[in-house]
Amino acid sequence: MPMITATVDSIRASLMSNQRVVLLKDTNAERYLPIWIGPFEAEAIAMALQHIKPPRPMTHDLLKAILDELHVTVSHILVNELAENTFHARIVMDLEGRHLEIDARPSDAIALATRYSVPMYVAAEVMAEASIAPSMELEPLEPASPEEKEQLSAFRDFLDSLDPHDQEGGQ
Repeated sequence: MPMITATVDSIRASLMSNQRVVLLKDTNAERYLPIWIGPFEAEAIAMALQHIKPPRPMTHDLLKAILDELHVTVSHILVNELAENTFHARIVMDLEGRHLEIDARPSDAIALATRYSVPMYVAAEVMAEASIAPSMELEPLEPASPEEKEQLSAFRDFLDSLDPHDQEGGQ
C-alpha cells in the first residue's frame, strides 16, 4: 500500500460546533487531509505538540506509559482507510519481535504518534480521495442583494482580523 508522509499542520476549531479539525499536511505537496475530531482529542494532540506535561497523565500519556513499561516499540501510525465518511487508522508497533497493527481512531493514533515523535502516514488512496489543496484561482462570487453584500462585508472584516499564525497546535 503506497503511503504519504504527513505531519500535523494545525488544529482548528469549528465556529458552528464544539468539533475540531486536525489538518495533516502532505510533506511532499501542498495538500492537507482534514480529519474532524473531538475537543478532548484535539487538546491531547495540541498538548503533545506544545510539549506540555499535565500534572496527572491524560489517557494517551497513560497508554504511552503502559507501552513503554511493556517494552513495546511504536514505529509509526497510518491513516489507512476512509469508509462511509469515517477515517480509520492503524498504530504499527513491535513487541518482542512480533509486528502488531492495532486498529485506532485517527485522533488517538495521532495523539500517540505525537507523544512518540514517530512518522505519520496516510494511505495514498485516502489522501487522493479526501485531501484539500489551497487554491488561489477561485474567483469570488458577487453577492446578489444589498443584504448579502452587508453580511459578506462583516464576514470579510472578521477574516481580516484573524492572525493566520495564531492557531492552536500549529507547527
